[in-house]
Amino acid sequence: MAAHRGGPFDGATCLLTLHFIPREERLRTLVELRQRLKPGAPLIVAHHSFPQTKAEKAIWLERYAAFAIASGVPIEKARNAAKEIGNKLPVLSPEQDEALLQEAGFSGTRVFYAGLTFRGWITFNS
Repeated sequence: MAAHRGGPFDGATCLLTLHFIPREERLRTLVELRQRLKPGAPLIVAHHSFPQTKAEKAIWLERYAAFAIASGVPIEKARNAAKEIGNKLPVLSPEQDEALLQEAGFSGTRVFYAGLTFRGWITFNS
């Protein structure tokens, strides 16, 4: 079955999805999203995005687990979730995510949300 290629659209969202997709596939996804948008149309993205040096990554994942524990998640479950995020998700740093949006043809990218390991951006079809 052929993929539906509708559009052009006035705007789009991609929420809590891109952190599951490896970089090259993520770039292709963003390019295809942009191609379906009207010129100047906004795209809202939000997903896990935090520093990726070994030391910084460990700090952010510890914060993620600590917040979950403080919110009532059992300690072991929270620590395991943080470990799984660190080991299995192809998370990028905020700088890498912003560069990827630009590489995909978006511009005017601005952060509109930051909460623990999550970031949200608004960006526009160039």
